[in-house]
Amino acid sequence: MKMRFLVVCTALAAATALTGCSLLGGSADGKQKVTLWLMKDSASEAFITDFTASFEREHPGIDLDVKIQEWTGIGEKVNAVLAGKGSESADVIEVGNTQVAQYIETGGLSELTLEGLREWGSRDWLKGLSDPGSINGAQYGVPWYAANRVVIYNKDLFANAGIKTLPRNRQEWIQATQKLDKGDQQGIYLAGQNWYVLSGFIWDEGGDLAVETGGQWVGTLDDEKALAGMTFYKQLQALGDGPKSADEETPPQSDVFSRGDVAQIIAPPGQAAAIEAANPALKGKLGFFPVPGKTSDKPGAVFTGGSDLIIPERTGHRAQAVDVITALVSEKWQTELARTMSYVPNKTTLAHLVDGNEGAATMAVGAAQGRATPKSARWAEVEGKNPIKPYMTAVLTGQNPEEAAKAASETISKVLSSDR
Repeated sequence: MKMRFLVVCTALAAATALTGCSLLGGSADGKQKVTLWLMKDSASEAFITDFTASFEREHPGIDLDVKIQEWTGIGEKVNAVLAGKGSESADVIEVGNTQVAQYIETGGLSELTLEGLREWGSRDWLKGLSDPGSINGAQYGVPWYAANRVVIYNKDLFANAGIKTLPRNRQEWIQATQKLDKGDQQGIYLAGQNWYVLSGFIWDEGGDLAVETGGQWVGTLDDEKALAGMTFYKQLQALGDGPKSADEETPPQSDVFSRGDVAQIIAPPGQAAAIEAANPALKGKLGFFPVPGKTSDKPGAVFTGGSDLIIPERTGHRAQAVDVITALVSEKWQTELARTMSYVPNKTTLAHLVDGNEGAATMAVGAAQGRATPKSARWAEVEGKNPIKPYMTAVLTGQNPEEAAKAASETISKVLSSDR
């Protein structure tokens, strides 16, 4: 990544000629300075260096300035750019896919519908990335990369249990896990408050966490279909010793799995490296399969995490910003990003790019059924309060599911309908 410094416009220059002044986004050599914000660890230094050099060769009039941002506090920084406040500016910004709705609400995003249809192949985008970036058919966020959960399993424990065929539907999954859950061995380690996993089960049933009706968002955990998803979660969670009142990070489920007596966890495949580092004896003994669906014809729905690219409405370099996105989502750079970072590419048609990586390839299969959280600008506030977690604990500890779900849904509705 190159470090660049803006020239300071002197009073004389301001009086005689503004071209080249930092106020217009120029650089010392007269090129158009375009600023790209990327999040820390989204791409390697080598990727950023190579991309920057390649882009500037192909666009000799552009000086591309890549600035790395921290996730902590990024919302305030992006909002400041969108509002034209503060000293920082950006022409293209990487944001979390579930954050796009709150930025759209500000009115500060440039609509990218036409480019998406014409240049970026929106028909093949992963829905878990593209849906959060659109409102009423208008596209504001452009999918960049995705990641989601898969089942990581211990091959030795599966073999010892006589399981030769990996489960492809829920019934087979339960039957296999029952065989694996014996003695001191856990069939699966599933923490009681892993609400991302629960979301997938709810979506498989045709339910949702919240829906918009008549312009109003309401929680729907008490819907019959959503309750069916929680019922399956409870059945699966009982085939192990996961805590009923904690999430997957308390303790980290990769640490629990690394002890060698857990047959499965549901996690991003990247956790396999942490497991092997904690217990080198498991190296080469970990496998992956997609979260099974209700039937064998398609995998289960999974929460899709990842990033979209946005362009602030206030940019003075919209055409050049579009060129940056066009390059970042091209097959060439999608290939580089997917292979170096083990991400899922932004299109279903590019899933083959990770065929040589077992974990990423498994993730790509599940990503085709990926979803994202509700497209409310206030969903982040729901996650802050997170009534879903105590609801799950209540059900797992024997409380009435309908009553617990209704209470959680009412809290979700209240947060989503608040005027701040």
